[in-house]
Amino acid sequence: MNKIKKVIFMGKEKESTINALEFLLKKGVKVVYAVIPEESKELKRICMENNINIVSDIELYRIIEEKNIKNIDLVISFLFWKKIKKPLIDLGKYGCINYHPEPLPEYKGIGGYNFAILDNLNYWGVSVHYVDENIDTGKIIKVNKFDIDSSSITVKELIELSQRKLLELFKESIKELDENKIIGQEQSGGKYISKKILEEKKEIFLVDSTEEIDKKIRAFWFPPYTGAYITINGKKYTLINDEMLEKI
Repeated sequence: MNKIKKVIFMGKEKESTINALEFLLKKGVKVVYAVIPEESKELKRICMENNINIVSDIELYRIIEEKNIKNIDLVISFLFWKKIKKPLIDLGKYGCINYHPEPLPEYKGIGGYNFAILDNLNYWGVSVHYVDENIDTGKIIKVNKFDIDSSSITVKELIELSQRKLLELFKESIKELDENKIIGQEQSGGKYISKKILEEKKEIFLVDSTEEIDKKIRAFWFPPYTGAYITINGKKYTLINDEMLEKI
């Protein structure tokens, strides 16, 4: 790598995250700190084998405040599950970037996968952007879009596809960032999906059409997480249809 030599890496235990971390190491990048879930197994193994310091985000902020981190070129968030704050945002010489498994600026927050199906989209996308003090609103570095058939794809299938596409974007964009200074484009519009909005969309009502019910089932069927449900006498019942049974 030309200019990206020392980084901080943050992400959850996913196959794409593991592959992204291994990609950096194979390129000779020094990962100084890794912020990963406590229950991680494979990410922990990689960190231990490569002498990468594993810390919590709280510890990392403390270390930064104590000025014990120097010469970090890039802070990388890959499927990181928490909001990133200053001074971590400003730590990297070439910025703090986030890999978002949804197309920006259209879909911010969580649950975009589900809304790809609910909104009857014929495309989806993955993004990388600079981090600012809000969630998923920083300048866009790159977005890769791809075709989907939302009339048949399930949320599980879309997640798996998006994870592969996100890893491809990671490899492309790290190379481009290493070779060029990328300013990024301001973004506007789109919608932010909160956990509350996502949960509300899961509910099925007796007045819903069969098409709407089938769509909600496809959009939320991802065991062991709660799928689309109907409420009877105050009790929630998760629904499944023949289409989903055939995929199990």
